[in-house]
Amino acid sequence: MKHLSDAQIAEILRPYGVSANVGLCNRVRTYIAILLKWNATVSLTAVIEPVEICRFHFGESIFAASAVPMREGRLADVGSGAGFPGLPLRMASPAITLTLIESNARKAAFLSEVVRSLELKGVEVFRGRMEDHKPDKPYDWVTARALGQHDDLLRWAKGNLTASGKVVLWVGEDDANRISQTPEWEWRPPILIPGSKRRFLLVGSTK
Repeated sequence: MKHLSDAQIAEILRPYGVSANVGLCNRVRTYIAILLKWNATVSLTAVIEPVEICRFHFGESIFAASAVPMREGRLADVGSGAGFPGLPLRMASPAITLTLIESNARKAAFLSEVVRSLELKGVEVFRGRMEDHKPDKPYDWVTARALGQHDDLLRWAKGNLTASGKVVLWVGEDDANRISQTPEWEWRPPILIPGSKRRFLLVGSTK
């Protein structure tokens, strides 16, 4: 399968507010290669075209870096799966310290392989459920994409965020409307993800 060029990656990511340098392009390319290799035996993604992987997984993940914005601090990515949005956010924002929380052993092994291959510092893979993760200090950010279980997630986030911490969710329109009614949380208006009609970023903080 043909690799994407730096110019192609930069063009795909530009609508998401990403200015892709050579280092980021190299890491995106390496990540996609590892993802497609592992995906042959571990169910990681239904999106298998490199252009669509770059757009749907990397673009939509990194969009939060400028839209929210998310540039630094401690981040817990819950139910990381194939590593989105946590790893692309860390790739774009080196000042972020990242914990990937993933209960599936094979997916956790994949995440560790990506972290090693990309030589990402300040990234921990926690193999287990979020309820079993007891951080030594609270997080500035908690993210989740296509996780579901939003009530459980918000309950966990409430107990593991700093006083000014925020939860950032990648959700569809119906979930955005429902979650925005959650008591004990203050929600910003949903942020439409570029290129989408019904997918949003939802940003909340505790009251």
